Amino acid sequence: MASLARFSLTSSSALCRLLISRNAGLVQQHLPSMIIPAATQQRSIATTPIRRDIDSAAKYIGAGAATVGVAGAGAGIGTVFGSLVVAYARNPSLKQQLFSYAILGFALSEAMGLFCLMMAFMLLFAF
Repeated sequence: MASLARFSLTSSSALCRLLISRNAGLVQQHLPSMIIPAATQQRSIATTPIRRDIDSAAKYIGAGAATVGVAGAGAGIGTVFGSLVVAYARNPSLKQQLFSYAILGFALSEAMGLFCLMMAFMLLFAF
């Protein structure tokens, strides 16, 4: 039975354990068909813990750098509406046209902020 410990079985299912416990002679007779040859064993790519730490640190640094763009979008929106107030004070007759330009500027600034936020979430959860 000690010689069975050095072989690696293809499956650790309940059936294999039952065969081992009931009839050791039968298992030793059919053992060569249950052994994985060393040439066919598949090894997966393993990363070291240090490599994973560096990868996760790079993710967090990249996501933090991407979220800086959200602050830029907030400043852009403030600038757009601040300019709207100044332009309306100078020429109240262009109220409708100025407001449509302000909404366009707001939408473009907000879209850039959302793109930055999307990139941050992609860096955190997709890669």
